[in-house]
Amino acid sequence: MRDAAQPEDGAVEAPPSRRGLTIGLLLSVVAIAFEAMAVLTAMPAAAEDLGDLNLYAWAFTAFMIAQTFAIVAAGQFSDRFGPKPPLMVGFVVFAIGLVVCGAAPTMPVLLAGRFVQGLGGGTMNLAVMVLVARVFDERERAVMLTGFSAAWMVPSFVGPPIAAWLSTTFSWHWVFWSVLPLMAVAGALILKPLRAAHLPPHSDVPAAPRQLGWAVLVAAGAALLQLAGQHITLLSLLWAALGVGLLWWGLPPLLPPRFRPAGRGLDAVVVVRSLSAGAFAGAQTFLPLMLVQAEGLSLGWSGAVLTTGSAGWMLGAWLQSRPWLRLRRDQIIIAGAVSTTIGLVGVAAAGWAPQRLLAVAVVGWVFGGLGMGLSLASTSLAVMQLSEPVEIGRNTSSLQVGEALGNSIGAGLAGTLFALALAQGITALGFAGPLTAMVGLAALAVASSTRIGALENHSVRL
Repeated sequence: MRDAAQPEDGAVEAPPSRRGLTIGLLLSVVAIAFEAMAVLTAMPAAAEDLGDLNLYAWAFTAFMIAQTFAIVAAGQFSDRFGPKPPLMVGFVVFAIGLVVCGAAPTMPVLLAGRFVQGLGGGTMNLAVMVLVARVFDERERAVMLTGFSAAWMVPSFVGPPIAAWLSTTFSWHWVFWSVLPLMAVAGALILKPLRAAHLPPHSDVPAAPRQLGWAVLVAAGAALLQLAGQHITLLSLLWAALGVGLLWWGLPPLLPPRFRPAGRGLDAVVVVRSLSAGAFAGAQTFLPLMLVQAEGLSLGWSGAVLTTGSAGWMLGAWLQSRPWLRLRRDQIIIAGAVSTTIGLVGVAAAGWAPQRLLAVAVVGWVFGGLGMGLSLASTSLAVMQLSEPVEIGRNTSSLQVGEALGNSIGAGLAGTLFALALAQGITALGFAGPLTAMVGLAALAVASSTRIGALENHSVRL
C-alpha cells in the first residue's frame, strides 16, 4: 500500500498540516459523541417539559432512521466526489439539527430536529472514515482509530453529568446549544487543511442510484414498523405489513451478497452486530427515563448510571485488543453477546421490581457495556477476516447498515411496547416490557454468535 502522502496515479496528496486536521476530526467525533450521551441524560427532562411521552422513543429512532439512509448516501457520494463535500455538508446539516432541537417548543419539532441531526451525523461519520483512509497512511490510520475510540469514551464519562447540570441549572435546550461551539471549532480546524488536500474522486466508480433507493426503502420500513406500534388498529396492521415489505425488498441489496439471516460466517457476524446493538440501544433509550420516573433518581444520578455502562464498554474494548487474551475472535464475540444478555437481564429485572433492584440494574448495565465493548470492535475485525480485499468496503458498509437498522428497530420496538403500556394504563409494563424484549433480542444475538465459526485473534498492542 502506498503512503497517502505520495500522490501517484491518482493517489491522494496529504494536506500541508496534519495537526489541525487531526485535532479537528477528533473534535468532530467528540461533538457527536457528547451530543449522543448528553441527549440520553436530558431526554427525561425534555419529555417532562414538552409532554407527548408516547413519542419519547422517536427522539432516538428518528436519528437512527435518518442515519441509516445517510450512511449509504455518504458512501456513494464520497466514492464519486471525494470525502470533502459530504463532510462539509454533514457538518452544516448536523449543526442545523442542533439549532432546531435547541429551539424546539414541542415534541414534534424536537423529533424533526433529531431527524436532521441523524442525516448530518451519519454523513459526517462515514465521510470522516473515508477521509482517514484517503489522507493518512496505514500506521497513521491505526493511531487515528485509537484516537476516535478515546474521543467517544471521554464524552461517555463527562457527557451525562454535564447534560444533567445544564438541564437542571438552565434548561434541557442548552444540551443542544452547548454542542455548537465544539462544531464551530472543529469545522474551523478542518476547513483550511481540507481545502489544501488533493482528494480526487474515483472516476471509475459507477453511479449507484439504486443503492440510495434501497436505503430509502429500509429507512421508511423501519419508521412504518414503529408507527404501526403507536396505536394498534386495523390501519396500524397495514402500516406494519407495508414496513415489513419495504424491509424485505430493500434490505438484501445493502447486505453481503447471498446473505441469509440464519447463515454462518459473515452472515452471522452481521446478524450479531445488528441484534446486539439493537438490544443495547433499545435498553439505553428507556433506562434514563426508568431511573428518573420509576426509581426516583435525579438527572445527575441517572447520568452516573449511564457512565458505569461506558466504563464497562471501555473495559471490554480494552480487553478484546490485548495480545495475552487467549480467546479466538469468534469466542470474544460470543463472550460479548453473552455479557450483554446477562447485563440486560439485570436491567429488566429492575424494571419488574422498581425501587427494589436498583443495584442489580447498575451492575447489569456495567455487564451490558462490557459485552458491547468486547463485541463491537471484534465484529468489525471479523468482517475484515471473512472478506476478500475487494469486498471489505462493501461488507463493512453492510455491517454499519445492519447496526443502524438494528438500533432503530430495537429502540422502535421498545418504544412501541412503552406506548402500548401507556395507552392501556399498565404502568408496571411501561419499562419492564420493553427491557424484557431487549433481553430477547440479545439472546438471539448469542445464538447467532455460535454460527460464526473459528476466527484467529490477531490482536496487537497499539
